[in-house]
Amino acid sequence: MTADRPSIAAKRQNFRALHASGCFVLPNPWDVGSARWLQGLGFQALASTSSGLAWSLGAADNRLSRQQVLNHLHTLVDATDLPVNADFENGFGADATAVADSVRLAVATGVAGLSIEDSTGDATAPLFALEVAVQRLRAARAAIDAAGGEVLLVGRAECFLVGQPDIDTTITRLQAYAAAGADVLYAPGIQQPEHIRAVVAAVAPKPVNLLVGSPSPMAVADIAALGVRRISVGGALARSAWGGFQRAAQALAEGRFDGFAGAAAGSGLNGFFGPDATRR
Repeated sequence: MTADRPSIAAKRQNFRALHASGCFVLPNPWDVGSARWLQGLGFQALASTSSGLAWSLGAADNRLSRQQVLNHLHTLVDATDLPVNADFENGFGADATAVADSVRLAVATGVAGLSIEDSTGDATAPLFALEVAVQRLRAARAAIDAAGGEVLLVGRAECFLVGQPDIDTTITRLQAYAAAGADVLYAPGIQQPEHIRAVVAAVAPKPVNLLVGSPSPMAVADIAALGVRRISVGGALARSAWGGFQRAAQALAEGRFDGFAGAAAGSGLNGFFGPDATRR
């Protein structure tokens, strides 16, 4: 981090400017160390990950309390000079009033953007009815506007993640969320280029976020050519870290130490985070 740190307002202005043109990668740290490392690599903004945070606390995704998530967002915002977009799950409320209250608290943590999902968490009815989902987005929009309107609102259609992979339904929902005041639209789970192009065209000129959480034949330049404005990776970085840990731990449980091959050097980590290093 720099000695002369940017203000919350400056972070929010910078974040909004990133969405004006081009395509940028928005990686998802799960703690202070991973956030600072990503800043050191030169990324321009960060996003939280509900799954990465939950696993670090020994919980399943979407099982943390609102206060736990708010505390984490405040910590991430304070940890780096970069804007932070909040993975704010479904707004921690089934009705519009509860969502508005949650969003007000999220804005107060200093985040530059926040997403609201349309998933219910109920496997028998995994998506809020469209009219209810729109009411929830409108409530989030009103809460942000009441706080000054600087924070970007991301409307998420979870269709592909909850077993309803219909692109037409997804687009209908995203268009409704755009009309309800979402600044950015996001349909996690879409992968086919024709689906991505269709979503981009359907909500234009508003920017689209694409999730890339597994190896992809497309590079950033390919995704940018489809019209996507930003790319996030969800819990993929956290899962990658867990993968290394699991392999090393399993080898150790079997009486071997070869799982430590490829481990990061302690000297490098100490050099990056140490008191004699330039704050990043």
